[in-house]
Amino acid sequence: MSISPFMTPGDRSRRREHSRRRRRRRRALLAGALALAIVVVALAESHAGHSSKSGQARAAQPGHATRTVAPALSASGLPLGKPAFTLSGLATPLEDPLQITFHTPPRAGLLFNLGTGQVLWQRNPFTRLPIASLTKMMTALLSVQSAPPDAPVLVTRQAVEAAGSKVGVLPLGRHVRLESMLYGLLLPSGNDAAMALAQHVAGTARRFVRRMNAEAAKLGMGCTRYSSPSGYVDRGNYSCAADLALLAHVDLEQPRIASVVRTYTAVLPFPIKGGRLYLYNNNPLLIYGYPGVTGLKTGYTMAAGKCLVITAERHGVRLGVVVLNSPDPAIQASELLNSAFEQVYHQAPVPEPPIPTGI
Repeated sequence: MSISPFMTPGDRSRRREHSRRRRRRRRALLAGALALAIVVVALAESHAGHSSKSGQARAAQPGHATRTVAPALSASGLPLGKPAFTLSGLATPLEDPLQITFHTPPRAGLLFNLGTGQVLWQRNPFTRLPIASLTKMMTALLSVQSAPPDAPVLVTRQAVEAAGSKVGVLPLGRHVRLESMLYGLLLPSGNDAAMALAQHVAGTARRFVRRMNAEAAKLGMGCTRYSSPSGYVDRGNYSCAADLALLAHVDLEQPRIASVVRTYTAVLPFPIKGGRLYLYNNNPLLIYGYPGVTGLKTGYTMAAGKCLVITAERHGVRLGVVVLNSPDPAIQASELLNSAFEQVYHQAPVPEPPIPTGI
């Protein structure tokens, strides 16, 4: 080590002490960094082992349910009530009575007994997905709970100008019988009817949506959040197959809804020229005459894909199917129903007309 001619002996001593302190600090920092690295590696290995075990468990159960503990709050943040309908066998797909694999499966789905709640087949039953016009199942429920069939529903400008699928002939400023509006809501899936009913029941669409979310929480629908009366807007509007199965059961307990959704065509008194409104159900299983079909609702947006809730009854056995974002909902729903009636309940096959693919 060279010594500067301008450095005094005291300066050299102070410099040597300063150097020793710096070396001690460097050693301490290196030791700390090494200890931290050891901890990080150990945690990473522990997490990897846990993930591997979880992945193996999930791989053993295709279409597994992700919910293991029932949530305390709904998707809109409200306390959940006791489920209005109990589904037994959720989250155990390998124990399903039917093991059906589709070449291109729906994103989520459920086949269940409407009477007992037994799950017969499932795929991602708790996965939250956009539900498009399946939203109207809740709109219908609140409407029949809130008003009698002959209640006069005012047709507002917001209703007439609603986007998407419509009844299309609602007379601005006139009053329409609520039951006629209910048919317009559920058969052609009228967004205009949804808006008119929402405003009649709650004054505004926003207040009606709050009631939708409150009712979903009351029924124990933990996956579900609504953002409109119609489902036309996907943002913030979603549910899951398990919740929709519950809602299908609750809807069909309402005689007025049950009567509407099993109807293929309706001719209703209406305040328009001619005095009659002709409506047709867009449920593909009703259109093509699937044996025993009793309802219920279709849905489609670009984000949600093709969605379908179907119910059917044969020889006293009542079944329901939910398929969400399906490439071929009518075909997949009919295959699930046929398999259940024949393989689980040992009923003889029933002749049925062919259902075209892609609807």
